[in-house]
Amino acid sequence: MSHTGTRVDAHVKVLDEHVVARAKARGIDALVYAPHFVRLPEVRARAERFTDDELLVVPGREVFTGDWRTRRHLLAIGLEEPVPDFITFEAALAEFDRQDAATLVPHPEFANVSLTRPEIAAHADRIDAAETYNAKLLPHQNARSRDLTRDVGLPGFASSYAHLRGTVGEAWTAFEDDLATPADVVAAFRTDAPRRAVHREGAAHRLRGLAEFAHLGYENTWEKVDRLFLSGDEPTHPDSVFYEGRFDDVSVY
Repeated sequence: MSHTGTRVDAHVKVLDEHVVARAKARGIDALVYAPHFVRLPEVRARAERFTDDELLVVPGREVFTGDWRTRRHLLAIGLEEPVPDFITFEAALAEFDRQDAATLVPHPEFANVSLTRPEIAAHADRIDAAETYNAKLLPHQNARSRDLTRDVGLPGFASSYAHLRGTVGEAWTAFEDDLATPADVVAAFRTDAPRRAVHREGAAHRLRGLAEFAHLGYENTWEKVDRLFLSGDEPTHPDSVFYEGRFDDVSVY
């Protein structure tokens, strides 16, 4: 599919040969791969494995900040050093700043896991963009995100937020510039590079979004909550020896 600029599906959770084929078939030039609870070296290695001349895969981390009651998700692109989950919100922002990563707000004001309007407004000078279209969300939720982002004065972005292979490429951020490397993608998000939030249309797109939304219920059973948030055994828990105690003073568990 011929087009100018760079189409970035700015947040996907799945990555394999089928995902790559679907992304290419839908004219996507780059994916930001940011799976839950996976350490940065593994994310980076997998992104490199599936990058080729037709598709760039950029490693990212959706960091779960705060504890179970106050958790907020932040998407970081361009990290050079690992950052764990379950640290304070302020500590995560400070670490992203230190590493010159692009700091993005996924699914603003969604459920109780997302940054709220007052929080985004309060930290707008440290946030590079907020999501204005997420294929998983319902139309009124995406409209609210667009209004919020416009009112706060942040650039927007779009993503499929694909947890299911078939959702990849349902939405993307269309940059006017040609972005050839992960560093190019990070720089585009960190600046006010010209872009548009774009998504597919029609009944198939709506059904795909509903399938993703339904999948959310499966993901968030109490069994999984207990396993992921309360066990202390997650690979990205700050107490892991992998982080060498660097985050002990900002860990929330």
